[in-house]
Amino acid sequence: MASSPSRVFAALLPHAGDVYRDENILRTVQQTQKSAREVHVTGSAEISCSADRATFSVSITNSKETVNDVTNSVSRRVEYVLQTLRQHNVKEDEMSVMRHINRSENLFTMETQVTVVFSDFVKMQSVCVVLLEKLGQSVDVSQPRYYHSQECLSLLRRRVCAAAVENARLKASEVCDMLGQTLGLPLLVREEETTEMRTDEWRDGGVEGGQGRKREDARQPRLTATSRVFVSFNLRPKERSREKL
Repeated sequence: MASSPSRVFAALLPHAGDVYRDENILRTVQQTQKSAREVHVTGSAEISCSADRATFSVSITNSKETVNDVTNSVSRRVEYVLQTLRQHNVKEDEMSVMRHINRSENLFTMETQVTVVFSDFVKMQSVCVVLLEKLGQSVDVSQPRYYHSQECLSLLRRRVCAAAVENARLKASEVCDMLGQTLGLPLLVREEETTEMRTDEWRDGGVEGGQGRKREDARQPRLTATSRVFVSFNLRPKERSREKL
C-alpha cells in the first residue's frame, strides 16, 4: 500500500467576543473558527486478487448410421460426465448441456458440449483427470478459462477504497499528534481516483486433452485495483491543553 503526502491547513483567529460586537459578524467569525479547525489529507491503497472462477467444456462427438444409435452412444457418455460432476458436488445451475446433430451422406453425427463453472480449482482439476481416465479419447476437455466474478470485483473495489480511507486516517492521526491536537470525526470522504489493471499468470494445464493432445499452460488473470481518497477530519485540542486554558 502506498500513501501520498498530506497537506495541513491551520489558522489562528481572535476570540469573537473580544473584538466584534456586530451579531452578523460574530456569527461569521464563529462559523469560520469552527470550519478552520480541520485537517485535510489524502490516502491511497493498492490490492490485488486472482480470478475466483473458471469454466471449461467437455465435448463428445460420435457418428452412426442411425439417429437412435448415435443418440444412445453419445448420451451414455454425457450421462457419465454429468454423474461425475454431481459426485464432485457440482450444482445443476453450474453446468449446461448443448446438443447438435447433422447428417453427412449416410452418417448421422451428434456433437454434445457440457460446460461447467468452478470456484474450486482443485476440484476442477480432479474432475478433468477422472473424465479423461474413464472416457479417454472419446471426449475432449477444453482449456480452463479463468475470470473474476462480479461478487469478487465488487468486494475488491470496496476493500481497496476502505484501505485508502484507513491510510488517510492514520496519516491524519500522526499529523495531529505532531501538532498536539486530537483527531475528531470525519467531515468529508471523497474517492477521487480509481484504477484497475489486469495481468496474466501462467499455470500448467496439468492434463492432456482429447486425442492425446498436450494441453498448453493456462492463463489465470490477476486484477490489481488502486484507490485514492480525500478525507477531511475535525481537529480538536487535547484535553490537557483545555485544562491549561
